[in-house]
Amino acid sequence: MKTITLTYPLIGVGETIPVQRQILAIGQFDGLHLGHVSVIQRALELGRSLQLPVAVLTFHPHPKEVMGKGDYEGYLTPLRDKESILEELGVDYMYVGEFTPEFSKVPPSDFVTKVLLPLQVATAVVGFDFRFGFMGEGTAEAIHSLSGGKIDVKTVAPFLLEEEKVGSSGIRAALKLGDAKKAHRLLGRPYRVRGTVVGGDKRGRTIGFPTANVDPSGHYVTPAKGVYAVRFGLDGEVYGGVMNVGVKPTFTDGSIKPTFETHLFDFDRSIYGEDVWIDLVQYIRPERKFSGIDELVAQIAKDADEARNILNG
Repeated sequence: MKTITLTYPLIGVGETIPVQRQILAIGQFDGLHLGHVSVIQRALELGRSLQLPVAVLTFHPHPKEVMGKGDYEGYLTPLRDKESILEELGVDYMYVGEFTPEFSKVPPSDFVTKVLLPLQVATAVVGFDFRFGFMGEGTAEAIHSLSGGKIDVKTVAPFLLEEEKVGSSGIRAALKLGDAKKAHRLLGRPYRVRGTVVGGDKRGRTIGFPTANVDPSGHYVTPAKGVYAVRFGLDGEVYGGVMNVGVKPTFTDGSIKPTFETHLFDFDRSIYGEDVWIDLVQYIRPERKFSGIDELVAQIAKDADEARNILNG
């Protein structure tokens, strides 16, 4: 898959990217959850049947981040994660539209004539609630008419799971409650945070539970503070572990930025500077302050046993 950044308006686009007739799925697609995947799978099916390449047009930064509106609290899938998942799905091109305050004012007609038509879109595939252009004035149906009939449009119905519409807001809400299992069901995979192992206070090693302190590589949605059973990916290997998300209230230094600290099972080597990923498997308990080291150590041992049982279950 090739990733291409687009800046509005697309002037001379054919000179800079390999433009050809293509199927284009359009959307923010934060999370690339089961609903989003159903849209992209429809585009892939069309591409195969018409023997045309399939592309996805997404936008970065998130419109809510740029405009400072709504309930934006981070990404479910930062751009690197989104790119990896789309490649696994078999998408040919990922177009990243640069979202700016100026772009937010582009009317629907200009979006069609100055973005979609230059990309030679044969069919646009969108979700049931797709809107575009200034103030969301453009509808899916309008793409066909605004393109002078040159672009067909396919709208994909809501994806329902146990009679619940799958959406990014539901996943965010589940993570804020620590419901890693529900987030997994709606995403179709565990919620994953990527990052780099950085130095910490090294207190875990002195109490018999060394931890890997991971600095997230993107602005992820932070799950509820607490303890989780997790799987931890490093150098192509997967390890089990127990992770605390929070501010370590027993030894607080006043920091309010949550840390991601994982004790890995059956693991004993230095991995500072390594790029890793963490999959949330199950929430165990909320973060809390302990009266001292002995109480903390006893609880960590209990949490580790519970996490092992969860992961082996």
